[in-house]
Amino acid sequence: MTDVTTGTAFPTSSPGAGGDAARLRAALAGVRSEVGKAVVGQDGAVTGLMIALLTRGHVLLEGVPGVAKTLLVRSLSQALSLDTKRVQFTPDLMPGDVTGSLVYDAQTGGFVFREGPVFTNILLADEINRTPPKTQSALLEAMEERQVSVDGVSRQLPDPFIVAATQNPIEYEGTYALPEAQLDRFLLKLTLDVPERDTEVEVLRRHAAGFNPRDLTAAGVTPVMGAADLQAARESAATVGANADVLAYIVDLARATRRSPSVRLGVSPRGTTALLAAAKAWAWLSGYESITPDHVQAMLVPVWRHRIQLRPEAELEGVGADAILRSIVQQVQVPI
Repeated sequence: MTDVTTGTAFPTSSPGAGGDAARLRAALAGVRSEVGKAVVGQDGAVTGLMIALLTRGHVLLEGVPGVAKTLLVRSLSQALSLDTKRVQFTPDLMPGDVTGSLVYDAQTGGFVFREGPVFTNILLADEINRTPPKTQSALLEAMEERQVSVDGVSRQLPDPFIVAATQNPIEYEGTYALPEAQLDRFLLKLTLDVPERDTEVEVLRRHAAGFNPRDLTAAGVTPVMGAADLQAARESAATVGANADVLAYIVDLARATRRSPSVRLGVSPRGTTALLAAAKAWAWLSGYESITPDHVQAMLVPVWRHRIQLRPEAELEGVGADAILRSIVQQVQVPI
């Protein structure tokens, strides 16, 4: 099984139908090239973020500091001509600091709503596990309903809207674990590893040549798509089919996680629909008109690694969620 987020790049040509879908796929390949002008060695994470945009899903980015998580999101936003805002989550951050709040207007003598940073296309929630659950929960309605409710009034968020949240996997002091209900709202959990030696040398070479990560325009990152093209790509990806055998295969995989002796809480039905959506997006990017078991297997780990809870004895033995999921894939019969 090949995990699509380990560096796989989608092809620019397709074995399936051509036309507008091929043009949109080529445009997304252009987005990847633009992001590559600023970010080196994170092709798998770029693919994952594009799949999230195609499925209206949210992404949890996990990695140690300094592996270009923030730069990746900013570069993708610029290449897609989308608005992005960044929120540094801290222990004293209040819900209104994220969603917005009512403020008194001295000129009108009344209260007006001042939008928070959540009113954007891509919200970068930096170190989301550093803020208390009360503020974390402020994102739940925005992530699920694409709206914010303040003082009994619901306000729609822009379209597209996704949350790209980051967290440090090795630092636990002063952090608050994300509740299961919120973890389940993230379509993907992507891990960004420290780059290989050759990749890190290329990063230094670019910095030695004058690359400034705070000035993406000077780095040559230019918009190659807009919101209208992204919407067209979403609609095209939604037409990808799935036969009954593949749907049953997804359910069998989910049921296997619930029976695993190493798993305390298996994948929910929301997890199966998330895997289907991600597999359809990956199949479309690869040029297929219908998903295959290969597409399901490629997306299974990033879609489900944060949706299962391990038993304490499995954690003590050092067994990880990724290894358990890969083992389940080997055990469940693949439809022919």
